[in-house]
Amino acid sequence: MAFRVRTITTDDHAAFNASQPAVSFLQTPAWASVKSEWVSESLGWFDDRGRLVGAGLVLYRRLPGAKASLAYLPEGPVIDWASDDLAGWLGPLVEHLKRSGAFAIRIGTTVAARTWSAATVKAAMADPGATRLSEVPPDTVNDIAVRARVQLRRLGWRPPKEDDGFSAGQPRRVFQVLLVGKDEQQLLQGMNQMWRRNIKKADKAGVVVTQGGVGDLPDFYRVYLETAKRDHFIPRPFGYFPVMFEALLAEDKDRIRLYLAHHEGDLVAATIWIRVGEHAWYSYGASATAKREVRGSNAVQWKMATDALAAGCTVYNLRGITDTVDENDPHLGLIQFKVGTGGEAVEYLGEWDLPLNRLLYKAFDVYMSRRG
Repeated sequence: MAFRVRTITTDDHAAFNASQPAVSFLQTPAWASVKSEWVSESLGWFDDRGRLVGAGLVLYRRLPGAKASLAYLPEGPVIDWASDDLAGWLGPLVEHLKRSGAFAIRIGTTVAARTWSAATVKAAMADPGATRLSEVPPDTVNDIAVRARVQLRRLGWRPPKEDDGFSAGQPRRVFQVLLVGKDEQQLLQGMNQMWRRNIKKADKAGVVVTQGGVGDLPDFYRVYLETAKRDHFIPRPFGYFPVMFEALLAEDKDRIRLYLAHHEGDLVAATIWIRVGEHAWYSYGASATAKREVRGSNAVQWKMATDALAAGCTVYNLRGITDTVDENDPHLGLIQFKVGTGGEAVEYLGEWDLPLNRLLYKAFDVYMSRRG
């Protein structure tokens, strides 16, 4: 089937997303307001009967000193990735973006390529011979991803690299908990003994988890800065968070939530939860160095997971993990924390690039790597 791709209104884009079981929050038109340093465009795919059958949020980042831009669709577009004719879907997109002055295109499908159960990940971490999750035999391999990968290569798209160049990208590996068919008790039983004990410990210690609002973001940010210093990452500026809340709440009054865990009046943990349809994400987290023993981080995660369940979600996504299962790697603690939820590690088909102007593509790669 021949599809036409053209600009659509943000209302039409939001309506299309609402018709889907779940769409990445990075593919909502509201996300364009969060990424204000990028120029944005909502695109629609129309079939031969004029029906809107696909959509995508495109973010354009201009190369300094040039008129051409990188066209980036984070965790998108939302099309039929199971199709045996991806050329029919992606060809019109490429032509539209060429006319818009793109020197390269980056797409980022969240089609799951491989998954590893919590038990498999735990066994890999205990195996001194295993250092990378990607080298561990997965529990499932998705045929849809296999077919899509073959088609993308045939069409000239470049596959994701382990050490990607420009830092526009989203995590290729995430950890998620499947909620389908579970109640709270089954969700709790799926967690490991330490998680269950820590949730109980937090409750016994009197940790109280509540939802906050935009006015509570300074409290979140204070603990977030403390976390950044302790865990050695560069924090976002404070202004990013009010903008994110304002933009996402304007599209859906329950799109984003702030959770606060207090112990005897002290803020011990704070997190940001985002939901689109049946998919909920743990987006940002922070924890105080003091009172770690009351297990505020476990308490707030438990609250977010059970709230996702109550909202009718089928997936609670704890977002990115690294590829390591090496006990000597400092990043191992992140996957250890998440694997205790009893979920699964998921490797997406990932972000693929199509250079349209190879010279500018290389120049932009160098520019972004220097900025990072």
